[in-house]
Amino acid sequence: MTEPSFFLSDAQQRLRAEARDLAEDAIRPNAAEVDRTESYPWGNVAALRDAGFFGMTIPKAYGGRGASFLDAAVLVEEMARVCGVTGRIAVEANMGAVSAVMAYGTEEQKRLAADLVLAGDKPAICITEPEAGSAAAEMTTRADKRGDSYILNGSKHWITGGGVSKLHLIFARVFDEAGEAQGIGGFLAVRDETPGLEIGAREPTMGLRGIPETEVFFRDMEIPAAMAVIPPSGFKRGFADLMTAYNSQRVGAGTVALGLAQGAYEHALAWVQEREQFGRPIAEFQGLQWMLADMATGLEASRLMLHRAAASADPFPDVQLAAQAKIFSAETSIKIANDALQLFGARGYSRNNPLERICRDVRMFTIGGGTAQILRTVVASRILGRKLPQGRDGYLRDDARDDAAARGLRAAE
Repeated sequence: MTEPSFFLSDAQQRLRAEARDLAEDAIRPNAAEVDRTESYPWGNVAALRDAGFFGMTIPKAYGGRGASFLDAAVLVEEMARVCGVTGRIAVEANMGAVSAVMAYGTEEQKRLAADLVLAGDKPAICITEPEAGSAAAEMTTRADKRGDSYILNGSKHWITGGGVSKLHLIFARVFDEAGEAQGIGGFLAVRDETPGLEIGAREPTMGLRGIPETEVFFRDMEIPAAMAVIPPSGFKRGFADLMTAYNSQRVGAGTVALGLAQGAYEHALAWVQEREQFGRPIAEFQGLQWMLADMATGLEASRLMLHRAAASADPFPDVQLAAQAKIFSAETSIKIANDALQLFGARGYSRNNPLERICRDVRMFTIGGGTAQILRTVVASRILGRKLPQGRDGYLRDDARDDAAARGLRAAE
């Protein structure tokens, strides 16, 4: 196997070796059982926490390693190579919500997040709603200012870690005491400590079954104003800042897909050299050799794009690089996993073979964290240097549309 060493320092190579040893010894043996029972792998969480792999990216001043997103990506790939669920947990223990709090939070908020994550909590980031998926800005959950508190009401759906996560970063529309809209902000709440935060039904998922996806409800949930996460641009443009922090999550999601595909490729590579048909190993058939060559090429390209995106962080990965890396790695990884199963033939289709689980797990990553289609719009907006709104009114704002109508009337006269 070609070692993924390009761009990695000696320290990162050592980190990768340490993570791989842990993955093989403590994580791989549980992967099939986690999937079968659909149970959250608390034992894996403890192993990651004890190894110092929870909260790696938290600054040293708050008890973390002060690691980079590239360091975290190295860890995530090794975990996902043997268990997609554990790979995803490793993402959210080092990227996404916790990185947003560390960038934009107050001292109190940073201490709260660091203490929970370093103890083994995987924070939940609460954005998606039943009627606000890709159109996240159309969320209806609201936070109304009442003195020194905000009162939150609304619901979220497909919240990863619902029921197991303690720390929740909740996105809501903010209104002042006069009922005037202020923008979209983030609010921190801790499960079982914040009255009004309720976990709803769990979604029966196709893959990644060991990590719950649930509804979360907020019923007159009172949050101290001190728990509002306010980026430098304030509530008015805070949603854009908070979503910029989400670029690290996208790199992480793409890396889980890469790790799953790497694991699938390794299974297939060993199998084709062992399996014989027509009196010779199937690795001697050129058609299958080319499949392996394409798989290896896709893995290398995905890894380079993801590492470049992770290394671009300042303080978060570049939006275009993160989107491109996630699109490419997610789509490529699905093909690699499917081709790996094909190389096993009927054996790959059996639930006794990890390829069946990998194919289900990897399918999530062209959907979660921004669909491949929405991320293509993100990339297009960057390369064209313009906003590309998706509403029915198209690219024209109300004033521009009125101007165009007026020009049309003048032309008609």
